[in-house]
Amino acid sequence: MNREFQSLMEDVEQREEELIELVKELIAFQTPAPPARNTADAQLFVASFLKKHGFHIDMWDVYPGDPNVVGVLKGTDSNSYNSLIINGHMDVAEVNADENWGISPFQAEIKGDVIIGRGTADMKGGLAASLFAIQLLREAGLDLPGDVIFESVIGEEVGEAGTLQCCERGYTADFALIADTSNLHIQGQGGVITGWITVKSSQTFHDATRKNMIHAGGNIFGANAIEKMMKIMNGLQELERHWAVTKGYPGFPPGANTINPAVIEGGRNAAFIADECRLWVTVHFYPNESYEQIIKEIEEHIINVAKGDPWLKEHLPCFEWGGTSMIEDRGEVFPAFEIETNHPAIRLLANSHNEVTGKNPVIDVSPTVTDGGWLADAGIPSALYGPGQLEHAHSVNEQVSIQQLIEFTKVVLRFIYEWVHTKKGA
Repeated sequence: MNREFQSLMEDVEQREEELIELVKELIAFQTPAPPARNTADAQLFVASFLKKHGFHIDMWDVYPGDPNVVGVLKGTDSNSYNSLIINGHMDVAEVNADENWGISPFQAEIKGDVIIGRGTADMKGGLAASLFAIQLLREAGLDLPGDVIFESVIGEEVGEAGTLQCCERGYTADFALIADTSNLHIQGQGGVITGWITVKSSQTFHDATRKNMIHAGGNIFGANAIEKMMKIMNGLQELERHWAVTKGYPGFPPGANTINPAVIEGGRNAAFIADECRLWVTVHFYPNESYEQIIKEIEEHIINVAKGDPWLKEHLPCFEWGGTSMIEDRGEVFPAFEIETNHPAIRLLANSHNEVTGKNPVIDVSPTVTDGGWLADAGIPSALYGPGQLEHAHSVNEQVSIQQLIEFTKVVLRFIYEWVHTKKGA
């Protein structure tokens, strides 16, 4: 590595105040989701920042008031050298009025060796540090043979399709780094999908007919959909226990693959037999599983449960899975992905971490989910790697270590430079 680049690594610490100010600037944009639809100004800031440093900007509304920004810096020899996506989300967790913050959540403050403010850990610290690394590279005038694509997306906190739309728009690369909260671990993740299971009667009955449905000789072939949903819920619990016994994945505690009955809706009013019942479930699955596979397993099991009931087998449950927004259509998908430990980008990222920190990185799995699943689902080798601890994300007095921000910036600076200087296939 040349001397000019080594001086850049020293600049990270010498220009620490600039990095901190950039974090503070991003925190000052109030972008909680929910309510969402509030990231336009922040995204314009990122677009202007990237444009200033030579990136071509693509900006479009995912929802009104919530645009994505993708900046593309074409390499000097794009066909021969590796390309890189750096991905992060601009939205942050909501702030409730009764939360006991010691500061204004959107006016970040330094206390000791941490920056406190909403989004510092999840994940405006990672966004700011990634942008600062790019700034240092561009100010140094260093040639970058491979492409660098920076994605500042919306909607991660509420399962919206910011990153998915980037993939659908055709943005791809030889590797994707998701700068989300990982405590500088290199991580894959399990997946999450939500779904609605509906039990519906073909007829509606007055509540006075209940006696004819449940007592001998009543002669009405009918049922209360809420009561029948209880059988579906029992079936889900049986499948959940079966998964806990038969499945596992390194780094996850036993039984981390769960089926949570989160919300139930049913019935019209007290004068009717409930003719419809809907159950909203949240399903967590392992990194080596796909959401399509999980859907198939659940549907097959529940249909078999229903076929064992005289009424349900004539009124089989219906399923709706996923969605593009927990706000708009009450549904989400976060695909799972595994870390390819022998992938050259993972080896290079691990080496960059070791060179900066003097320690081998932890390579494991995130206990939560991020947009990284969509990049991996699009066929892009991916990894989570970012500053901040998960215990601080979404918390009152959310915070990130300044030292970790500096280390992350140095690692990303080194990684970007070396990855886009590596020939494709090498």
